[in-house]
Amino acid sequence: MATPFQPQQFIARTIAGLPRSGIREFFDIVQSQKEVISLGVGEPDFVTPWHIREAAIYALERGKTTYTSNLGLLKLREAIAAHLAPRFGVRYDPKKQILIGVGVSETLDIALRALINPGDEVIYHEPCYVSYSPSIAMAHGVPVAVSCRAEDNFAVRAEAIEAAITPRTKALMLNFPTNPTGGTMTRADLEKIAAVVQRHNLVVLTDEIYSELTFEGEHVSIASLPGMIERTIFLHGFSKAYAMTGFRIGYACGPAELIEAMMKIHQYSMLCASIISQEAAIEAIEHGEPDTTEMREQYKLRRNFIVKAFNDIGLPCHLPRGSFYAFPCIKSTGLSSKDFAFRLLQEEKVACVPGSAFGASGEGYLRACFATALDQIQIATDRLARFVAKVKRG
Repeated sequence: MATPFQPQQFIARTIAGLPRSGIREFFDIVQSQKEVISLGVGEPDFVTPWHIREAAIYALERGKTTYTSNLGLLKLREAIAAHLAPRFGVRYDPKKQILIGVGVSETLDIALRALINPGDEVIYHEPCYVSYSPSIAMAHGVPVAVSCRAEDNFAVRAEAIEAAITPRTKALMLNFPTNPTGGTMTRADLEKIAAVVQRHNLVVLTDEIYSELTFEGEHVSIASLPGMIERTIFLHGFSKAYAMTGFRIGYACGPAELIEAMMKIHQYSMLCASIISQEAAIEAIEHGEPDTTEMREQYKLRRNFIVKAFNDIGLPCHLPRGSFYAFPCIKSTGLSSKDFAFRLLQEEKVACVPGSAFGASGEGYLRACFATALDQIQIATDRLARFVAKVKRG
């Protein structure tokens, strides 16, 4: 008699133990609700600028429907190198040190798989984007979280990183400006972290997808600091700054040996990114800066409004210096972040993401994305004020 087939027995232990994305799980519920104002999914509410869409259409009309090099179109890699040098202070050889991937998510995944041996530890800071810890685990590494605090404006401290280092530590993962907090880092703080990294001979993965959405001060890449470009994988993409989320284009820059290792994984899994999306990305990076500037100014207006509204409501909220997220503290309500978010959705039709979705350090907070029209943000915060008053009355 044949043994009954039980599919769950065949799932790899690494995958079986992974949680579902806290963001996506929550928004499966949101999709079932009507007339909801969403401050949830981290996606620009702007449509991709027309000249970028036109470049994609024109590429299709010209029959640009083939594979590209595994590394991506050389013209795009050259445009990226020309863009990064003056703005980030980093110089890369477009022929050997830049790889085009399917969004930053893929480039992060293949970077980790290229670096990590089973049991290697990777330090990252929390609260953080939901995929960081699972991505490390899927590469058979060990995720090690370091907490960032509101009183530090959610920057990560060099001392905290150094305290987490063990003989098994191989890499440090950074994301500034940060999703979900909007935290940023000063040059002085990054210099301290760079010293720790060099002292312990670590490699750094830096996800700078929100860098163009820095509202105050300079954005500094750790890759630009002395002694760091040769031990850093710089990750960036087009989704946030150019409102190109659906195009799925990201890129990785780094030492040729590491990019070659990443390319091996990329060529056997993805092969290459979409040529049509790559053609659109060339137009974006060469001519899209005015669009980015305009969007950033709109986000800044919305940021100022929503942060003031949260503080007026009695939910302390630091002023994020980058990204398009506010991260108010909801501890005064006595509710967990998940209960707060679910009740807010059910009772007031406003969708925000529970802070706990971004790691244990996010408990007691709420992520509100202000990449939403200002009139919708005004209505949402009015509803939120009503909800908080009701909760505090008991």
